Amino acid sequence: MKKQLFYLLLAAGVLSACGPAAPQLGKDSVEDVIGAMTLEEKAHLVIGTGMVGTSGDSTVIGTTKKLVPGAAGTTYPIPRLGIPAIVLADGPAGLRIDPIREGDSATYYCTHFPIGTLLASTWNQDLVEEVGKSIGNEVLEYGADVLLAPALNIHRNPLCGRNFEYYSEDPLVSGKIAAAYVRGIQSNGVGTSIKHFAVNNQETNRNANDARITPRALREIYLKGFEIAVKESAPWTVMSSYNHINGTYASENTDLLSTLLRDEWNFEGMVVTDWFGGKDAVAQMIAGNDMLQPGRANQYDMIIEGVKSGKLDESILNRNVKRVLELILQTPHFKEYKYSNKPDLKAHAAVTRQSATEGMVLLKNNNETLPFERKVRNIALFGCTSYDFIAGGTGSGNVNRAYTVSLLDGLKNAGYQIDEALKANYEQYIEAENKKNTPDSSQPFSRFMPVPRPTELIPTTKVLSEQVAKADVALVTLGRTSGEFVDRNVSDFELSEEELQLLKSVSQAFHAAGKKVVVVLNIGGVIETASWKKLPDAILLAWQAGQEGGNSVTDVLSGKVSPSGKLTMTFPNKLMDVASSTNFPMDARANTDVRNKEDKSSSVKNVDYTDYEEDIFVGYRYFDSFGKQVSYPFGYGLSYTTFEYVNPSVKVDNGIYSVSIDVKNVGKFAGKEVVQLYVSAPNRFQMNKPEKELKAFTKTKELRPGETVTATLKLNTTDLASYDEASSSWVVDAGNYKFLIGTSSKDIKAVLDVDVVSVVEKTNDILKPQETVNTIKR
Repeated sequence: MKKQLFYLLLAAGVLSACGPAAPQLGKDSVEDVIGAMTLEEKAHLVIGTGMVGTSGDSTVIGTTKKLVPGAAGTTYPIPRLGIPAIVLADGPAGLRIDPIREGDSATYYCTHFPIGTLLASTWNQDLVEEVGKSIGNEVLEYGADVLLAPALNIHRNPLCGRNFEYYSEDPLVSGKIAAAYVRGIQSNGVGTSIKHFAVNNQETNRNANDARITPRALREIYLKGFEIAVKESAPWTVMSSYNHINGTYASENTDLLSTLLRDEWNFEGMVVTDWFGGKDAVAQMIAGNDMLQPGRANQYDMIIEGVKSGKLDESILNRNVKRVLELILQTPHFKEYKYSNKPDLKAHAAVTRQSATEGMVLLKNNNETLPFERKVRNIALFGCTSYDFIAGGTGSGNVNRAYTVSLLDGLKNAGYQIDEALKANYEQYIEAENKKNTPDSSQPFSRFMPVPRPTELIPTTKVLSEQVAKADVALVTLGRTSGEFVDRNVSDFELSEEELQLLKSVSQAFHAAGKKVVVVLNIGGVIETASWKKLPDAILLAWQAGQEGGNSVTDVLSGKVSPSGKLTMTFPNKLMDVASSTNFPMDARANTDVRNKEDKSSSVKNVDYTDYEEDIFVGYRYFDSFGKQVSYPFGYGLSYTTFEYVNPSVKVDNGIYSVSIDVKNVGKFAGKEVVQLYVSAPNRFQMNKPEKELKAFTKTKELRPGETVTATLKLNTTDLASYDEASSSWVVDAGNYKFLIGTSSKDIKAVLDVDVVSVVEKTNDILKPQETVNTIKR
């Protein structure tokens, strides 16, 4: 095929030399450029140029993959028409490219920013936008055009392997944080790709799993965040997900990609597949999936044959080509930007360090254990993760960074003393454990898979006695990592025997001497806390804070920064308390295992298909509506200071509600507060609505002790709507609504009664399940 195309291109060049000049992208209309393209050029433009290390290599012109080594994909250049190749690169926590290049002594490291879950836990849209600006600058200066981020799938179940990339169990938080991230990145003149559209909530068999779900749950929970991001930030592209939705691949779903995304939401950008997503290139073109990445030769053949056979109308192909060209016109490569390969990594490290502190969540702080008192200088540092800190997850969400600051280093940088003998013991043990856990490089995509962490080291009675005598306080770090291709398993959600023994031993020894114990959770997703949270005096949920993680954690522990993060998901008492747990894979099988070993003679629940029986009752919507106790509720997070809420009020003007409340810092430390507005609808039981739903939030500036600020939250009447499947409409029921102002879904500070008139907005009757989904009811 390559030789044949070479002669076609040669002939085209000869003809252009003899005839009128070919139209040029950017100088002539897009329609004229499309009119001058051959069918073969059109087919190549809508598929990528292949991916290094796969059989999908279809590059014909040039070595576009070497434009930015390590980038996920490139597009097909057509020089005779002035169409350059552009570069698409991962990912959500920072640009992912090769840091070392053959024959080049320079390095191309990128900044590893905090994971998505931590950024969302700041509840600070302005801060997230600033982080986005820094990430976007690296995208620009390293020569990429589109960042394949953000990822905003819903935290449906704690075991999803990619929850660390995602923002929340709540679609409003997800959509608002994603929109801020997109605005920040795109302010640099580079693009984003919001993903994975949609209902990509498990890694197990993600390439084929059928999400069986009601239109109501789709629209209220799993699509709402994408709708917010599309309407509030205009991302350049949307990435379709791997999975089926109600029997149809997302990338082949016209209802999803055209009727909903374009006709209802007015999206004007380009849709790209997830890498190797979908099966039928013609169906993808028809559905409105404009570009297929990374590109396979058989996709080219399908498109050519589809047009020639009449299965694919060339006008549809032209429509998709136009969207690709309109994307290219916006890019730095088209504008011939002279990128430096030298972004300001030092400045971005400072952004990382500061932003991470604001997303850490203080879960427990008995008797003002934190911040450390000034007299605390010597710290007994336990836990393997204290010495081998986790910056982020694995897979496409990883970043090739120059360094990771461990908690050990962060504490030492701040002047704290760590026992050298204990340090040496841990470092020797971790080195040996890591050698045993080295991934098998012969396995496909092994570099993307999570690597097992060292089994926790339990200190001897002698070591404990020595540390109690030397140290002012004990600090224990527990770590978890996860990533692409595989979901977590139940044992990863719970503490291991060794971890529990470590906590018990350290707590007993230090408490017997009247000394305190602090736990730091260096994790990417929810773990079980109810059974052990009484043991330590304080618990700091540090998440995975990026490359400056150890410094960021120390800034919070020391009191340099007062924690202001809040949970964007619920920590349940037990995994089976989560409403989706009977409809989620519990045994952490990798995609390759499922494909190769699963019996295909019958459909397997939670592998071949997943029933979303919990419907709209995800996270706190379920726990609050069904009276379930939890370990830590949605929206929860302590501070070193205390805030008082007074003078709540609400005004309405032309369907827009403005809710205000005064927030006063009545404590001893400066700090920020997240104000959350929930709404409780009338007729909740009859209409099967949640007990309450988050409808707006804001974060105050840093308030000094004694300082007051008025927090104002706004929402439209239409924000109160529920989706009625019978009429395919968004419906706001008339009646008395409770506007609840709180610090979490469980801690409500003020209640306002608001009378609301009925509103109905008709939608298209689409995305229906082919199988019956037996949803839960209140």
